[in-house]
Amino acid sequence: MNLNFEQFLISDNQELLDLPTIKSFLSRSYWANNRPEERIERSIHSSVCYGIYEDQRQIGFARIVTDEATMYWLCDVFIDEEYRGKGLGKKLVETITRSERFKDLTGILATRDAHELYEQYHFIKDGERFMRRTPDYIRNK
Repeated sequence: MNLNFEQFLISDNQELLDLPTIKSFLSRSYWANNRPEERIERSIHSSVCYGIYEDQRQIGFARIVTDEATMYWLCDVFIDEEYRGKGLGKKLVETITRSERFKDLTGILATRDAHELYEQYHFIKDGERFMRRTPDYIRNK
């Protein structure tokens, strides 16, 4: 899946992923800063991953763990600091939640500080850090 958004490309093509960029960002994040690099690589290879690119430079990322039938876990979402405030995080989450692959699955995620972003895409707080999204086929009855 490739989607153009302004001058950016959003893609789930794993061949486009820039592992050093992803590892660098995750090493600075509050949720994965202690995750070993080999574990990051294994998690990427075992997941559905979306990247955002400008001229082949990776500037965003999201990882989805799924059973492909009932649920997915959305995690490791980031937008490069230089590109924040341009709607890229919103477009990334929108692309994932509206995709044929995920729209009819229950979505789960954890966040410390981005509840408002995910609420725009029908995620509802489930505790202090967790959020849950009801599948479209149930929510839109």
